[in-house]
Amino acid sequence: MRPTPDLSLYLVVTPQLCRGRPVDWVVAEAVAGGATLVQLRDKEAATAALVATAGRLQELLTAQGVPFLVNDRLDIALAVGAAGVHLGQSDMPALTARRLLGPDAIIGLSAETPDQAVAAGQLDVDYVGVGPLYPTTTKTDTRAPWGADILRDLRPRCAHPLVAIGGIDAGNAVEVVAAGADGIAVVSAICSADDPRRASAELREAVDRGRASRRS
Repeated sequence: MRPTPDLSLYLVVTPQLCRGRPVDWVVAEAVAGGATLVQLRDKEAATAALVATAGRLQELLTAQGVPFLVNDRLDIALAVGAAGVHLGQSDMPALTARRLLGPDAIIGLSAETPDQAVAAGQLDVDYVGVGPLYPTTTKTDTRAPWGADILRDLRPRCAHPLVAIGGIDAGNAVEVVAAGADGIAVVSAICSADDPRRASAELREAVDRGRASRRS
């Protein structure tokens, strides 16, 4: 049985939000601050450029012992030897992705509704990304924000670990984890931060406080 990845602080790195700074630098700083999993999400780059960026990140993160995933593009993940992929509801079916990537790959699946999150329990995925938890400008095609209460109600009904995403920052991450998230996924909170390392450290500290609150 493959081990569950550490989902504590999941960086979804989007080059267009890195304020012109090298993606490699932003990711390295985030990992130094405490990021535990990194996904490359770039809907604009041509395939050749995407392979080049993914290859550099794969090399960097392998050296740090941090899993690297690619959003949607199984071909890119296979080309660079990434740890796996993250899929949306309209992307390649998880069953097909598992067959192509093998039993050891990490496969994540987005769920935009509680029903989708519960249904994912029948699939061979490693975690389910749920949200948006709060209003976000990173993605404009999302549904209305869930809020922590929906997450709290959902947690006991889901078979897989849950990663919350959408408008999460150091100010609300404690509430999100206390409500039952196994980890938080962030984009602009790190990519666009003045100091990505410090932003990551503050988010990790908030995750730890949320877990302590849940245990008490």
